[in-house]
Amino acid sequence: MRSHQTYTGPALFSYGFRPMFLLAGCFAALVIPLWMVVWTGRVMLDGPFTPTDWHIHELLFGYTSAVVAGFLFTAIPNWTGRMPTRGWPLLLLAALWMAGRLAVAGLFGLSPLAVMALDCAFLLAIGAMVSVEIIAGRNWSNLRVVVPVLLYLAANITFHLEVIQTGTAGYGRRLGFAMVVLLIGLIGGRIIPSFTRNWLAKAGPGPLPLPFGRFDAASLVLMLAALLCWVAFPEAQVTGIALILAGAGQILRLARWRGWRVWRSAILLMLHLAYAFIPAGLVALGMAVLGNLPIAVALHLLGIGAIGGMTLAVMSRASLGHTGRELKAGRALTLAFVCVLGAALVRVTVPSEPGLWLAATLWIAGFALFAVRLAPVLTLPNPARRNPTPHPR
Repeated sequence: MRSHQTYTGPALFSYGFRPMFLLAGCFAALVIPLWMVVWTGRVMLDGPFTPTDWHIHELLFGYTSAVVAGFLFTAIPNWTGRMPTRGWPLLLLAALWMAGRLAVAGLFGLSPLAVMALDCAFLLAIGAMVSVEIIAGRNWSNLRVVVPVLLYLAANITFHLEVIQTGTAGYGRRLGFAMVVLLIGLIGGRIIPSFTRNWLAKAGPGPLPLPFGRFDAASLVLMLAALLCWVAFPEAQVTGIALILAGAGQILRLARWRGWRVWRSAILLMLHLAYAFIPAGLVALGMAVLGNLPIAVALHLLGIGAIGGMTLAVMSRASLGHTGRELKAGRALTLAFVCVLGAALVRVTVPSEPGLWLAATLWIAGFALFAVRLAPVLTLPNPARRNPTPHPR
């Protein structure tokens, strides 16, 4: 059992979500302006990736990996009853993540293999630390969470190796999207109905979210199978059909969570709206495989709407809840979320250059608002207590 000695260091490193969510929010607000000047040819990166591969990689494996790490290091103390990872281990993890971002951008002048090793070391460290905590806490049922983390790491390694061998990532891109969408399906399916049930139980009589059952398991298996078909056979007709069926399954799954009843709670409604981009993206991806939509429409529904929207909503709720604040989004976080979802809708409906710039502006505004609003929350001690201990939220 880790010592319960009072933590006296900076509040920023007192809990895993604090540094990782702050880094993720700031990175999301900064990486898109950099992408726009790279896309227009005004800046050239010296890393091993093509500009498009760099753009995709840094959102799938740069930004998202920070969010995943913050979520896991926040959830695991609740699962195991052990004290959270804090202090210098978090500082080293944050430094390792930042080093990966700089290496991928080419700032260290490393070889492609060295860039891969440095970038993938972060997820490897996360997997190892999560495993140690769960085993030490004898929380065997949650050891299965390590599997998607290792698959996520494998997708990142695949991305790097494919670039080294062929100059660009094809399988790596698709596998990265598949693993992140799967993680959202797993985590969203755990927290959205739970948070919704807790809120509705206090709101008054009415239908509650249905508990996880065979339908949920079947819909997740179908989604995984469809995504893996897309990874391996991206142009096969059966892949397109499977993706559309998987999207239909996720629509039904989302409906079982009774999201229409939480319209008075913006912080909850965000989760339901963001998750809706999973089935929308899956159906659009299936239609793209069948030749009825541009592939960019599907990827941006998943990338901006599902991944961007869901991560912003989860980070907002966790940051407020685990620092003793009231679980209300407020104007700033609500506007931030609206901007990100607006970026997704503009990007897929206005495929011109002005539309791309508008979508980028909305994304930047959304994450800048998030970072500014939550920076004090993440860097200052809890208002009610200075020594955070694990508790359910």
